[in-house]
Amino acid sequence: MDTEKPERARSPAGQAPLNGMYYERKTDRFVSFVHGRRHYEIAARRCGLPKDWQDKTRRERAI
Repeated sequence: MDTEKPERARSPAGQAPLNGMYYERKTDRFVSFVHGRRHYEIAARRCGLPKDWQDKTRRERAI
């Protein structure tokens, strides 16, 4: 039985665990984090969220 816990994602500045929605450049996806753990992903091409929100998230919350 594997007892290791997955490592939590750290914020870009290395402070607190990530929380909220981010744009992941490497995968071209919007990724939701909860307490540093990946919760779910949305492919950028299939994202139905408003275009202005997508653009702002790409600029301000890219990881």
